[in-house]
Amino acid sequence: MVIPVYDKNPVRRPPVVTYGLIAVCTVVFLLGPLSGFNTSYGTGERLQCAQSGYFNHWGVIPYELFHGQLPPDRLGLPSGCPVPDAFTKVPFVSVLTGMFLHGSWLHLIGNMLFLYVFGDNVENRMGRVRFAVFYLVAGYLATYGFALANSESAQTLVGASGAISGALGAYLYLYPRARVTSLFPFLFFIPLRFPAWVVLGFWFVLQWLAAQTARNGPGVAYLAHVVGFAFGFLCAWVCYRPRRKVGLVFGSTQGDIQP
Repeated sequence: MVIPVYDKNPVRRPPVVTYGLIAVCTVVFLLGPLSGFNTSYGTGERLQCAQSGYFNHWGVIPYELFHGQLPPDRLGLPSGCPVPDAFTKVPFVSVLTGMFLHGSWLHLIGNMLFLYVFGDNVENRMGRVRFAVFYLVAGYLATYGFALANSESAQTLVGASGAISGALGAYLYLYPRARVTSLFPFLFFIPLRFPAWVVLGFWFVLQWLAAQTARNGPGVAYLAHVVGFAFGFLCAWVCYRPRRKVGLVFGSTQGDIQP
């Protein structure tokens, strides 16, 4: 596990999109059933039923992306919860809404910390509009990549991890030598500064190894992290790889070509 806390890589302008994403995810969580601030969801068993219904309605269910919406009686509600009335859900749109939901305070804080540390520089390099599009595309590809490997799963998938992983992959290509201060739990949380390629490379290896062992089990969607990260790195490589100057055999005119 790696916990980045700061990168020595200043930006030229405020990362409006990055801060906006953090704000939206935080507000959505505060208004949801897991924050503890919205008492309208009740307590005890009623709260558990509300939480399950909330995530089934707005989160991603891999089965639905390929087979259509599950009937209410197949949603896997906790014991004792009444079966909800039928509701309209567009699975493709649920990928978008699911990106802004989180399953716990720890889930939210962890994701937003990674986005805060690495998202601003990627946004600064891509530009605000392109970064927003890139973020959403990474989230969609990561979700569909995970769902493709778990197409029969009726478990709900929520969180911005896939989209944020795309930003991490892009950061690795764009700023491999940037110094990142991180905490490593196995080193007693001592803050250490390493190049980004060490921090993010180590993080990716952990996600890859975890995806091999937790592919079909509940918990963290490690495969979504792997897919999002790979897309982000490849996208940055295609769009921002250096150009070489080549001269014509006759004359002094030079042109740009892509290697």
